[in-house]
Amino acid sequence: MNHLFSLIAHHGYLLIFAVVLAEAIGLPVPAALGLVAGGAAAAAHTLSLPEAFITAITAMLIGDSLLFVLGRYMGWSLLGLLCQLSVNPESCVLRSAESFYKRGKATLLIAKFIPGVNTMAPPLAGSMRMPAQQFLRLDFVGASLYILAYGGLGFLFRDFLAALTRGFQAASHVFGEVLFAAAIVYTIYRFRLYNKNKVYRVVPRVQVEELARKLQSDEKEKVVILDVRSHGYYDAKAERIKGSIRIEPNNLSEELKTLPKDRDIYLYCT
Repeated sequence: MNHLFSLIAHHGYLLIFAVVLAEAIGLPVPAALGLVAGGAAAAAHTLSLPEAFITAITAMLIGDSLLFVLGRYMGWSLLGLLCQLSVNPESCVLRSAESFYKRGKATLLIAKFIPGVNTMAPPLAGSMRMPAQQFLRLDFVGASLYILAYGGLGFLFRDFLAALTRGFQAASHVFGEVLFAAAIVYTIYRFRLYNKNKVYRVVPRVQVEELARKLQSDEKEKVVILDVRSHGYYDAKAERIKGSIRIEPNNLSEELKTLPKDRDIYLYCT
């Protein structure tokens, strides 16, 4: 942390821009720490507070606008790509979409404060064809709240942060060893979790033509089609397979209890 504060003090606006932009486009970079450091530097009169804010908001809007445009043209393929570092990409997309649908457009106002959703909200808005002006307006307010919250924290508690970083510096040797050990343990945990869940990454699929033939044959009474979309289902213009049954993917444990045991079940998602 002390190193980050020192970098902010020496490289100022350029580093704030780079850190905030990196987080906005989905890279694992702690923009919040950069903003806290920027706020502390402004309190020490190393940086100008208005210029630091303009730098950060510009970087945030550029990154979010890029994902918004890509989300409009790439749809859920982009969301899956952004979730690839997750243990379970499917649930990553589902959780983000669920948050967006529960709160609606207001999600953009608080998305920056929610890990995971902060990166997914702009492409989700793009994939749902939200008007660009409306997106920019809401995203500007949400980004401003985020920047002011963490920048203000650094500005108000500059002395406390300075004392804290001096303490870290004094105990840097022990702290570094603990941090290194924690990183190893966390890496092992993530690797084991990844291996445990990799079976769920392979989803059996059938061709549309195969299912269509079944529905036109004598076997159609043995077929059940489930609509498990978490995204397209909410679109008023969405088309649905005739005769399909809607089940809520966020309540599968209860929904599965109602399904027949003696029929072939086919599911389609977004």
